[in-house]
Amino acid sequence: MLQLSVVHRLPQRFRWISDRHAVIETDDAGSEEHDVIALRLISHDGVSAWEILRELKDMLAAIQVDSKIAECEGQPCLFIRRCDESATNCCLKNQGVAIAETFIGH
Repeated sequence: MLQLSVVHRLPQRFRWISDRHAVIETDDAGSEEHDVIALRLISHDGVSAWEILRELKDMLAAIQVDSKIAECEGQPCLFIRRCDESATNCCLKNQGVAIAETFIGH
């Protein structure tokens, strides 16, 4: 099911309020060192989205990228440190996960 998955990076920056309870909040003025970004699964929803995100989390753990799954704007999202974004993108693409890009028209 991973090869049919599409994720989208949310534009906001986030930070963890509580590691224990996976609570996050937007952080517009945060330090880049502690920023986390959110990847939302746009190809699936409901229970299957949570299952796929758990698979993605396990896949990232195999390459030593820490991630957490939490709800954001009513949808499950995978949160990673901003400094791990490139490694995450490479790993996901190598597994056949598509990454939706935002294009800004001029």
